[in-house]
Amino acid sequence: MLKRSSMVVVGGASLLALSAFFFVEGKGKHRSSPPVPTALVTPVTRGHLASTLTVAGQFQPYQEVELHAKVSGYIRRINVDIGDHVHSGEVIATLEVPELNAQVSASEAAIRHSQAEIERAQNQVELTEANYAAIHSASTRLAAVAKQRPGLIAEQELDDSLAKDLDALAKVKVSKSALNAAREQLAVSQADSARVMAMQGYSVVTAPFNGVVTMRYADVGSLIQAGTSSSSQSVPVVKVAQNDLLRLRMPVPERDVPYIQLGGEVQVKVQATGKTFTAKIVRFTRELDASTRTMLAEVDVPNSDQTLSTGMFAETIIILQEQNNVLVVPESAVVRGEAQPYVMTVDASNKVDKVLVTLGIQGADRIAILSGLTDRQSVIVSGQANYQIGQQVQPAQATISMPKQEDNQ
Repeated sequence: MLKRSSMVVVGGASLLALSAFFFVEGKGKHRSSPPVPTALVTPVTRGHLASTLTVAGQFQPYQEVELHAKVSGYIRRINVDIGDHVHSGEVIATLEVPELNAQVSASEAAIRHSQAEIERAQNQVELTEANYAAIHSASTRLAAVAKQRPGLIAEQELDDSLAKDLDALAKVKVSKSALNAAREQLAVSQADSARVMAMQGYSVVTAPFNGVVTMRYADVGSLIQAGTSSSSQSVPVVKVAQNDLLRLRMPVPERDVPYIQLGGEVQVKVQATGKTFTAKIVRFTRELDASTRTMLAEVDVPNSDQTLSTGMFAETIIILQEQNNVLVVPESAVVRGEAQPYVMTVDASNKVDKVLVTLGIQGADRIAILSGLTDRQSVIVSGQANYQIGQQVQPAQATISMPKQEDNQ
């Protein structure tokens, strides 16, 4: 009986030991190290980077003017209509101004009258000079005789002769003054005639430059008021725009104004025609619009084939800054911290580190690094908050498109 109880105790102890072995083994397997996490990385590279601005530009005429008549009158003939091409100096319209024609005739008559007065005054000068010559000669001879033979000629006669001589000389001077006055009057008449003729010339409205008639405001028989001042309510005859050369105007936001400069490159895409080309900034206003906080910049666009129309819109990409051979990383690799931006790197032993960086110009999906990184370092491009400094990771190369030039919108 004792022997059987001992066998039961030994068997129970063996079973307990076996159970403990399997428990400890299973617990050890449960406590094995977790798998190493994967981190998407990309290398730091060098390249060309451009910071750009994309805005909508609008085509405007290079020159545009509403043509007014400087004199009042009725339109006798108008030679153009909307869409007609005109050349510089070409007659647009002719006005009928009867009272102006009368003024021209009167001014021409005044010139002829002044010329006749000059001719009469010249004749008068010749007459007075001839009379003076005769009287002066007689007076001289009489004075010579009186000198040779004193007492032969009475003093009264000598005085009368000298008085006649001086009177004749005075008449010569008066006639010459009248001749000068007649010449001055002729000059006045000619100036008045030139003024009236100029006003008559304004009755013919001509094109100031090569262009297209974009609006017509009057017809034959319309009464046109003189456009003599900006405050007058005169109606223009037509509007003419120069469209063989267009201005492409682009509003530049205030923050980008410091980067605008003459000769800056602009890439233009016209949606309506599908035309794309590169141009240069030729002028900008150097003043911000108070309501929009933008500054206008302009590009001159040749349009000799007339494929572009004023008022069309174009997508413009203005290159603000460019840098060559700079360190660049994807924008997604940069974490903008409270104090300074940083990136998470993976070193040669696949451990994570945090590196503070100084940023340069920025494109659409790339950004320049001025300090903090070196060539070929690996930076994590996503989920940076999931990694700790010193953590072991399994790096995996991220597939990121790296275009040569980006658009910063």
